[in-house]
Amino acid sequence: MNRRSFLMTALFVPSGLASAAAQAQSWPATTLHLVVPFSAGGPTDVAARLLAEALSGKFPQRMVVENVTGAGTVVGTTRVATAKDGHTFLVATVAHAVNSALFANLPFDPLKDFRGVALVGIVPQVVLVNNSVQATNLRELVELARARPGGLSYGSAGIGSAQHLAAELLKSVAKIDLQHVPYRGSGPAVTDLIGGTLDLVIDSAATAIQHAKSGSARALAVTTSQRLAALPDVPTVAETLPGYEAYTWNAILAPAGAPSTSISIMNSAINAALAEPGLATRLSELGMIVSQNSTPESTDKFVAEEITKWQRLLQATGAKPN
Repeated sequence: MNRRSFLMTALFVPSGLASAAAQAQSWPATTLHLVVPFSAGGPTDVAARLLAEALSGKFPQRMVVENVTGAGTVVGTTRVATAKDGHTFLVATVAHAVNSALFANLPFDPLKDFRGVALVGIVPQVVLVNNSVQATNLRELVELARARPGGLSYGSAGIGSAQHLAAELLKSVAKIDLQHVPYRGSGPAVTDLIGGTLDLVIDSAATAIQHAKSGSARALAVTTSQRLAALPDVPTVAETLPGYEAYTWNAILAPAGAPSTSISIMNSAINAALAEPGLATRLSELGMIVSQNSTPESTDKFVAEEITKWQRLLQATGAKPN
């Protein structure tokens, strides 16, 4: 384009569009941060690092994964809610949906202080029982629990964790009573399940599949509405208890004050990365059902629906804020 054509084009381009184009060209201006509110090495951290690796070639700036732990994701989530740099994002899970039901005086509002960027995917869970439990399917487990109210124990990574929520929903839908034994992580709970200390754990597919296939624990059902390709003979919970569905998820959220340009660019980059076979395959190996073409608006809607669903359940179970 010669100088005259450029000047004529600039003269007739609306100022708003010119400004948006300039912002798009200048963002990101510095290092991008993905904040994981969990310890390194867990499923969420691994998924975040795979995503960051895939995104690294799509931006001129570096992308860094930060593990900011404490207070059941509250510390890391607060770090993002108060970020003013326009380059910091949260890797949120189902824990984000229950924070306000479990913690009094939260320093952020899970809805008002965040904007959706993209949904990475949902992670099914698997109902695992110790091999000594006298139940070979979910119906038999429910009958056993009804015959022994409070006599069966289940482990979780703590109150508000995906395991806890899935088990509480099972209790509610099946109208059974189970004894909750919280741990500091899902790993120790599964170890005790295999060792015979616990009867039941509803664990992430990322780790449950290997235990089911090895026979170290018995898989009775999967928590999503469809069966898992890795466990085709294991039915869904809903096949026995219609309406049941539980899972954790990974979504990328931005602070409410983040520029719309940054959210739009990040959304496009994430969707492009998830469409590539390499990343999709690696996330699928973690048990994730990878999202396709999510939008900031659909992500906001998804998170809002998850908040409503789980907070209603926790209120019904009498869970008290910490």
